[in-house]
Amino acid sequence: MEKELSSKESLALITEMITRAKRETAGDGGFQLLLWGWVIAVCNFGHFTLEKIGYAHPYYVWILVVPASIISFWKGFQIAKKARVRSHISEVINQVWIMVFAGIIITLAFMPIIGYNQNPVILILAGIGIWTTGSLIRVNFVRGGGVLLLVAAVIGFMLPVSAQYLLSGVAMVLGYLLPGYYLKENCRERV
Repeated sequence: MEKELSSKESLALITEMITRAKRETAGDGGFQLLLWGWVIAVCNFGHFTLEKIGYAHPYYVWILVVPASIISFWKGFQIAKKARVRSHISEVINQVWIMVFAGIIITLAFMPIIGYNQNPVILILAGIGIWTTGSLIRVNFVRGGGVLLLVAAVIGFMLPVSAQYLLSGVAMVLGYLLPGYYLKENCRERV
């Protein structure tokens, strides 16, 4: 027979699950946020710079996403394998990011139709992912990264496509990397 939990025990259990979810999400110190923050920021800055110097194929820099994807999936698999506990919150976060990734792929597939304004749309999707992650793990600094990405998306729609790469690079540093480093510093316990 299961024991009835008092309200104090229930609150303690919920608090423990949220703390565990924060640790699982940050798991390796926000590795995914740091990996993707750096890769996408470098690609955006690289694309912007190559375009400004007149290089014929500035989009070649985006090939960096291929090894980053392999590293990301491998590291995600390793983290999942080592996880002692799989909470509902971490499952929701994983599913949110799968849908964000799917949305980004769809956006990239239709770049010509949206007039190559994919950067603001991707910033919106990433902002939703960061905001949701921050909300679920109850870390306002991470949530703030999501807000920053959404503000950058609004600004991006008002800029020419070439300037969107510079804006997106800055937005990734502030909205992805800073929350990633915050998680690394404040959620050091490994899963």
